[in-house]
Amino acid sequence: MNQSLNPPYRGRLAPSPTGHLHLGHARTFWAAYERASAAGGVLVLRDEDLDPARSRDEFAAAMLEDLRWLGVGWQEGPDVGGAFGPYRQSERRGLYLEAWARLVRSGHVYPCVCSRRDIARAASAPHEGQAGARQLQDDEPHYTGTCRPVAGAEPRAPAAPAGLNWRFRVPDGGEIVFEDLKQGRQGFVAGRDFGDFVVWRRDDVPAYQLAVVVDDALMRITEVVRGADLLKSTARQMLLQRALGYPTPAYFHCDLVTDERGERLAKRHESLSLRALRAAGVTPEEVRARF
Repeated sequence: MNQSLNPPYRGRLAPSPTGHLHLGHARTFWAAYERASAAGGVLVLRDEDLDPARSRDEFAAAMLEDLRWLGVGWQEGPDVGGAFGPYRQSERRGLYLEAWARLVRSGHVYPCVCSRRDIARAASAPHEGQAGARQLQDDEPHYTGTCRPVAGAEPRAPAAPAGLNWRFRVPDGGEIVFEDLKQGRQGFVAGRDFGDFVVWRRDDVPAYQLAVVVDDALMRITEVVRGADLLKSTARQMLLQRALGYPTPAYFHCDLVTDERGERLAKRHESLSLRALRAAGVTPEEVRARF
């Protein structure tokens, strides 16, 4: 369901401390800042440090410093506090566990022993960066349903999710449609454009899709501004929102920034990181002029 009665605008910045922010991040975060400012709303900074193997304290400190240098401000976050904290995902595990348990009880998720390699071998659907029905980032291979239980099976309800991947059972053939405020009308078909997706990883880490949905709901985010490579993730997240009874925010997916070869910028493009541009003497105004 959609946010009702026009609640006060609440946007968010959601950087991950797994590398330095680049020009693509800068465009998206500047757009989020401008939209929140134009609405007279609140902007929340959330440190998405879920990945313990890749998250680094030095990157967390750098992203806050680089965003401030760019001219972006926020009213809630790990550095300033707020009423809906904690604002680091690594400190919100209990909230994700509660949502996982609700999904187990309702039969929306099931345990899966398949590895990514198993799925990649079995699936003929395209993976990220390959040609396919939708030319969008897909953060996991299309699942073929090896471990999917038969319809009506009794939900398995262990005490903890560790040791198995837990997948959300998508409604095959169900169309997820939304009006993106930047990209226009979007539509995806569950089971065709994406399969059953992971909400909890076997290494006992909540997956991006679940964590983002829980955080956006509990932080009362009314509009999500992010890159167009996450349009398909929005469809997945809307299914999770429905299953958990959460409101659906508005979405604004920015155009992607690409390098000279037309490839989407990633954190491997260190020469285009804000940190490197700052060191080269580029000003915030010059960076913003590229957007």
